[in-house]
Amino acid sequence: TGGTITTSGGYKYHKFTSSASGASGFVPNKSGSVQYLVVGGGAGGGGSHGGGGGAGGYQTATLSVTASQYTVTVGGGGAQTATNGVGATGGSSTLTTTTSIGGGGGGFETQGGASGASGGGGGGKTYGAGAGTAGQGNSGGAGAGPSAIYGGGGGGGAAAAGGSATGNVGGNGGNGSTWLNGTTYAGGGGGASYVGQAPGVGGNGGGGNGGKYMNSSTVFGTEGGQNTGGGGGAYRNVTTHAGAAGGSGIVIIRYAV
Repeated sequence: TGGTITTSGGYKYHKFTSSASGASGFVPNKSGSVQYLVVGGGAGGGGSHGGGGGAGGYQTATLSVTASQYTVTVGGGGAQTATNGVGATGGSSTLTTTTSIGGGGGGFETQGGASGASGGGGGGKTYGAGAGTAGQGNSGGAGAGPSAIYGGGGGGGAAAAGGSATGNVGGNGGNGSTWLNGTTYAGGGGGASYVGQAPGVGGNGGGGNGGKYMNSSTVFGTEGGQNTGGGGGAYRNVTTHAGAAGGSGIVIIRYAV
């Protein structure tokens, strides 16, 4: 018992979209072997001329279980920043000894991206991108540079690093990885652009798109997909120049039936 249970292709899946423990956690009725996916929360995107948020950690393996209660922790996505700044880090997800940490927030303007499971993209006026964590994700993409250029780098994803910005064009988020259920998780957020140039596109697996600033035709960045671990896109709010929030994580367990 535990989570939302479905059966497909000869396997039973237990999907947890929020934390659960005790009798509400994962409770096998006997000993056996299961496969699992643990995805951390995606980070928020950076603000003005910012980088995309890094995806949450992506880890999958096989686990031997007994007839007992297993606590499941699902990390939340990094919140939308209150004001122009570096995106908030995502929360960690855990199953037994496996912990997938949250993504690193996207940088903004003159601040680099933060490190995490996957790193946040660098801000538009700095090259600095956040580093990823081995076995969980990849680094973010670089911002355009220290001169008067404003493209932000893309956030890293589970399968690929974030794309670097080119001039005023934002970098794309790194793609996520596809699990055994055929769904892709942990894509990085897209970086912001400037003066009407194209913002970065979010990576496959829930990465949010970056925004662009151009007077009357401003486009706002979008949030990372819920329960995908996707990073948020940069530049979400015209008043505070905040970045978009990251998507929450997920834990899935499957076994043959």
